[in-house]
Amino acid sequence: MDDTGGMIVIDLGYERGEPPSYRAPGHSTFPSWFPAALLGAFVLLFAGASAAPAKPPMTPLFRLQIGPADTYAVTEDGQLLAQTFGLLTSYGLGDGVMRWQAGQSTPAYRLRLSGGLVLMRPWTVGAGEPATTAVSTFTGAAQWERAGSVVTVAGSDALLAVSSVRSLTGTGRRVQGPIQAIDALTGETVWTVRVPSTAVLLGVPGVADDESRMLLVHDDRTLAVHDLNTGRRLASTTVPPADYNPDNPAVAGGVILLRHPGTVAPEISAYDPVTLRQLWTAPADGAYQVEACGMLACLAGPGQVRAIDPATGDQRWSHRGWQSVVQYGASLIAYSGSDDTDPVGVIDPLTGTVRVDFAGWRPVTGTGTDGNLLLIRSVDDGARTMVAVAHPGDLRPRLLAALPSGTGDCQAAPARLICRTMYGELVVWAYQEG
Repeated sequence: MDDTGGMIVIDLGYERGEPPSYRAPGHSTFPSWFPAALLGAFVLLFAGASAAPAKPPMTPLFRLQIGPADTYAVTEDGQLLAQTFGLLTSYGLGDGVMRWQAGQSTPAYRLRLSGGLVLMRPWTVGAGEPATTAVSTFTGAAQWERAGSVVTVAGSDALLAVSSVRSLTGTGRRVQGPIQAIDALTGETVWTVRVPSTAVLLGVPGVADDESRMLLVHDDRTLAVHDLNTGRRLASTTVPPADYNPDNPAVAGGVILLRHPGTVAPEISAYDPVTLRQLWTAPADGAYQVEACGMLACLAGPGQVRAIDPATGDQRWSHRGWQSVVQYGASLIAYSGSDDTDPVGVIDPLTGTVRVDFAGWRPVTGTGTDGNLLLIRSVDDGARTMVAVAHPGDLRPRLLAALPSGTGDCQAAPARLICRTMYGELVVWAYQEG
């Protein structure tokens, strides 16, 4: 205690990425004349009777050889899918036992999971669009193959075969030509919607999977919503000219939000997801991006994030110094830097209050048990990478351990952390969340 009665707190290294030390100088319970030999015997006796050493917070469970360009993914039922030089293999995350191996194929640049399938498109060089192969995550058997790209729809297990259009925002959601719904079991076409020119494609989640809808923003300014079960057009309207892309319009709180030029300055207009009736229009106030924030919508602009009620446009909260918000599983994370750098922490989407402070840490893709998040941070000029876990209700992350040098490209799963190493390995770590 200091002279005023206040407590003096000494930093034992937590901010350097080191676990706090609980060892502190104290007083011996033995008198100074106690014989050294007897003291040593007592210590040995006490040590022998004590419990076994505590289990380390992180232990390597198993390792796989993997190339630098090979991909891997984690399924919801606890499988690790790893493709090594075109051979796709499934391992149980609980025990590391191999479950199945799929046939050799051209290496895919990404493994996408949807409703018990892993969708694979190979690397290609030159003209032409590669086909998509669907493999069962339960058996490893190839189910079907479709020419071109197969995309998923937010809030639904629906699969759509599309022809993508390359643009400044990349491929995957601006499409042209026919859109075909695919039967997930057979790969056959269920229905077709024609796109005369180009359109932006996105999903409008419903309360239930069969209530989700497909939204198309055509380049002739027609906004149309379709039934995902039948492809039938449910409603359409004309919207203002805008930079239609995979991020505009956006869907937040069940409302469609479009950022577009206004009479004086950019504006945001909201549309009912079923009837496409215009609900409101308001100035964008510098916002250049619209993201879902739970049931609210977050508008990101220069050095500020504002949350609004998407049904009315009323502002609920704002934070200067923030640049964006990103959804990680059930957690919403605010960032103070661009390109998802400098995370602020987990926030309450209704109030904007920071629940868990992430200063210096970066979240790992995936989630832990009960919505916990794994975090990493580089310390000692990159010589070490520390791992921590963020529990809901904690004010700051809890340190777990340090990863070996050269470890990166990590994904999280309940009680597991999967990372690449500089030695061409994929290591699965078991950890205790505390």
